[in-house]
Amino acid sequence: MMGLVIPLSLEPWRIVNDGVMGGISSSRMAKADAGLRFTGELSLENNGGFASVRRMVEEDLSDTGGVLLEVRGDGRSYQFRIRQSGRFDGVAWRANFDTSSEWRTVELPYADFRPVFRGRSVPQAGPVVPATIRQIGFLLADKQPGPFELEIRRIEFLPTSENSLD
Repeated sequence: MMGLVIPLSLEPWRIVNDGVMGGISSSRMAKADAGLRFTGELSLENNGGFASVRRMVEEDLSDTGGVLLEVRGDGRSYQFRIRQSGRFDGVAWRANFDTSSEWRTVELPYADFRPVFRGRSVPQAGPVVPATIRQIGFLLADKQPGPFELEIRRIEFLPTSENSLD
């Protein structure tokens, strides 16, 4: 059973780096042969240390149980993030995934996502509620300064009936 595939177009992605708090990390989202490429330079200067990109989600994700990503990267650990609000700031639910130079399929059931606010755990926020997902994104905050690159070939929200997510 197919899930809901998110189109890999450039227009809806918005860059949010540590410059919002004085940092100097940089990033961009660009078209790539296989889909999209999230690249940049992570800096720990000026209390920085994160680079991210996010987009609004208009689709109804009520009957989904998690997300499947096809990614290739630089060996670093990234976060896939979900927000249940359209606001710029607030609680995000994050799940980590590792990358390698080979394409990988990563399944992230909603149960693997943890609510955070500015890097701190917010357990009282509860679990992901699929019907209220309004934003998705990628974030790098592994405390390793230097260039990074993550290629994204697929973002698919899987139906709750998928056995692998039960």
